[in-house]
Amino acid sequence: MVYIREAHPSDIWQMKVNERQNVVYQSPRNADERADLAGVCMRNLGIEMPAVVDHFDNPTDAAYSGWPDRLYVIDRDGRIAYKSAPGPFGFTPADMERALVGVLGGTVAH
Repeated sequence: MVYIREAHPSDIWQMKVNERQNVVYQSPRNADERADLAGVCMRNLGIEMPAVVDHFDNPTDAAYSGWPDRLYVIDRDGRIAYKSAPGPFGFTPADMERALVGVLGGTVAH
């Protein structure tokens, strides 16, 4: 997982659902604050997969259209084997699984 810029910061575009769920954070002002906020996100959502934080000038977000959410499978040669539609509503797990099977050359354990 790559944590990119905050999707709904309170100082730019706060959503009512975030307020109801007490998920209200300002835009990070530097890379350290972004990393701290990524940690909060991981803990609060119970995300257990490895994660990295995009650089503060957002090159990963720009290169991969990371906002709002995207799922990618990158093959062994570094090529995109699968790119989801914007999520979470554009996610098609079966399509991603097929791409993973193709990249791994076998089956994916459930």
